[in-house]
Amino acid sequence: MESLGVFLKSRRDRVTPAEIGLRTYGTSRRVPGLRREELAQLAGVSAGYYTRLEQGLAETASQQVLDALARALRLDLVETGHLHNLAGRPAMPRLAEPGTEHPHPRVLALLENLGETVPSVVLGRRGDVLAWNRSGHALTAEHVGFDAPGDPERRPSVPRMFFLDPLTRDLFGNWAELAAVHVAYLRLTAGRYPTDARLAALIGELTMRSDEFATLWATGDVADCTVGAMDLRHPTVGAVSVDYQVWLQPDSPDHRLEIYTPRDPASADAVRLLPHSHAERVR
Repeated sequence: MESLGVFLKSRRDRVTPAEIGLRTYGTSRRVPGLRREELAQLAGVSAGYYTRLEQGLAETASQQVLDALARALRLDLVETGHLHNLAGRPAMPRLAEPGTEHPHPRVLALLENLGETVPSVVLGRRGDVLAWNRSGHALTAEHVGFDAPGDPERRPSVPRMFFLDPLTRDLFGNWAELAAVHVAYLRLTAGRYPTDARLAALIGELTMRSDEFATLWATGDVADCTVGAMDLRHPTVGAVSVDYQVWLQPDSPDHRLEIYTPRDPASADAVRLLPHSHAERVR
């Protein structure tokens, strides 16, 4: 999991003095971005206090200080929220085993009413597939058993599939773009749920088993995952280009309903074939 100090340093390294109009008078610099003293001055705090904050030695930081740091570091709204999440937790949170996730009945009812013409997937806090309709399954993971989400021990993990499953990697033509989004969202989730032992184990596993995940995780990027494009090289229906939209669930805010809509007529034709292709495979 990530600490406040690690995140602050990664964002400090990202901002150059030239970007904020800070004069360096041609002096050589040993850091890629802002020095601690420079950031402290921009945020209106003492250099000593900021140093203690980055080193995890300060007990707390006020909302005003955090907002001032966010402005100085040019953080967006998601990054600013992540900064506040990190500041509100202990430096070494005690991990706890979370309960089993279950999709809310209202989400399942919505999924059923969408029918098979709209590929849809219900995702849990850690990116586990909690439910999907047949077209959502056929579009994103037809090589996985359709009934797998019903068993908590067999549930497909989207982050694991993205980084550890060659078939999933081959499926996505814009894999690199989507992989970066997955990692940035996983970091955001880790800030929201710092004591989730399964989330910590997932991040540790992916860091150890995937050099690409480790490289992306080291960037410190954080982002929400709400909308975007997916270009698929589907093994059954061919090239498919879709937009994904994420719908948050008020009754279960940890869960997301992800809906996929075709971006062009050819992709719409391919999506219409998905339920039929699934039926052919299971005969």
